[in-house]
Amino acid sequence: MTKRSERHVVSANRLELLQIADAVAREKSIDRQIVVDAMQDAIAKAARSRYGAETDVHAEINTKTGELRLARHLQVVDTVENPAIEITVDEAKRHNPAAQAGDVIADPLPPFDFGRIAAQSAKQVIVQKVREAERDRQYDEYKDRIGEIVNGAVKRVEYGNVFVDLGRGEAIIRRDEMIPRETFKVGDRARAYVYDVRREPRGPQIFLSRTHPQFMAKLFGQEVPEIYDGIVEVKAVARDPGSRAKIAVISRDSSIDPVGACVGMRGSRVQAVVGELQGEKIDIIPWSPDIATFVVNALQPAEVAKVVLDEEADKIEVVVPDEQLSLAIGRRGQNVRLASQLTGWDIDILTEAEESERRQKEFVSRTDIFMNALNVDETVGQLLASEGFRTVEEVAYVDLGELASIEGFDEDTATEIQTRAQDHLAAVEAELDEKRRSLGVDDALRDVEGVTTSMMVALGENDVKTVEDLAGCATDDLVGWTERKDGEATRHSGYLDGFDLSRQEAEAIIMSARVHAGWVEAPAEEAEAEAEAEVDEAGQG
Repeated sequence: MTKRSERHVVSANRLELLQIADAVAREKSIDRQIVVDAMQDAIAKAARSRYGAETDVHAEINTKTGELRLARHLQVVDTVENPAIEITVDEAKRHNPAAQAGDVIADPLPPFDFGRIAAQSAKQVIVQKVREAERDRQYDEYKDRIGEIVNGAVKRVEYGNVFVDLGRGEAIIRRDEMIPRETFKVGDRARAYVYDVRREPRGPQIFLSRTHPQFMAKLFGQEVPEIYDGIVEVKAVARDPGSRAKIAVISRDSSIDPVGACVGMRGSRVQAVVGELQGEKIDIIPWSPDIATFVVNALQPAEVAKVVLDEEADKIEVVVPDEQLSLAIGRRGQNVRLASQLTGWDIDILTEAEESERRQKEFVSRTDIFMNALNVDETVGQLLASEGFRTVEEVAYVDLGELASIEGFDEDTATEIQTRAQDHLAAVEAELDEKRRSLGVDDALRDVEGVTTSMMVALGENDVKTVEDLAGCATDDLVGWTERKDGEATRHSGYLDGFDLSRQEAEAIIMSARVHAGWVEAPAEEAEAEAEAEVDEAGQG
């Protein structure tokens, strides 16, 4: 073979390397330089099998000409311990007169033909590096697409899990993220919501969902231009996938009806979403910042007669006409459950008859309390209950004129009733104090602001007997907490349940205990107030 034809073959081989790199980069949608780097690493690994595993061989491919250069890197040292990777200063100066100890010298190596095993090993390196680069590219591309809807073709179905080819990646819709009774076959088009992208040992996993509430919200965003433009906003979504859903919307433009915009002309927009969700019925309701109004809207199509809010417990009581009860609750409690998920409040539904019966029971109960505590007849007890008095404490400490103004009462009667109320409270207090002592509750707990004797008894029954014990409590320990799971709320009771204590008041009690225990310093305002009180006491003494 002539030198000219030899040069031709070398040139062809060089160009072939670059062509392979270009082809792989295009096919895998990764950077060409990553493929070239993988080739260099693979060739260097193959060369080490020829020159020795310890030899620090580096390969370099010229990205313009395709020319391949091999070199071994040697560390310049004063005394050589390993000739495979080290070179003396004197020998190094033959390559580079300026070489010094600590430098690295690149010693060119002649090209060679790869053996079959070396070539196979090089191929594995390239495949591995390209696969890693492809995984990185896929993760980087989809991690920023969480919260989007994607389209793809069903690649395969395994054990109910659907694998979707997204073109530049593969995603999975797990069986529990599928709408009930929904089936996909290989080749079907699938539309779903990207809710998670995770790096895993076998590559990035893209998790899709068709049951996620935001899937429905995003579908409305695609079908309703006003949502896409930000004029109408989806504030909350609750779904029972494949059966029923509620979506709350609000308009930033008073001239645009948010519900009408989502329904569309003759229901065209909402029907497009219903079709994608396999016939899931959708209630579109107007969102309101007023929670009572929002709950009333959320319970549509049921009509609501009255709403009673308990903001401390995130609980709301709704009174509906008797004939509306089944509609408000819905089949298997679906309507009220979705309304609760949508609003974030626990909803108790009563009929007007049930509410009336409960009010009557409360009236009778309060009447009995007043009769027993104040030693009065039923008529007086009923008068106090009907005037809105709920506890003996209210009667004992209300302005005397308010009691005297009750029809049938005069000042003497009011004075007598209030005296009896105060005597009853004093007797109860003495009884509670005795019980508190028998439980071993420390007297010092009484100095904690906000703590009453009855609270001391309740705390003692829960093994909180000293200021330090109280200081170590959390707010949830005192007032309890509500745990939400799968749309259902579970109430966990606290030590001071029944004392009508807000979370803020419980926090204040715990903080006061920590100040008394010396764990924290009192806020400046409290410290000043305490100092003034001490001065007043000293002056009176």
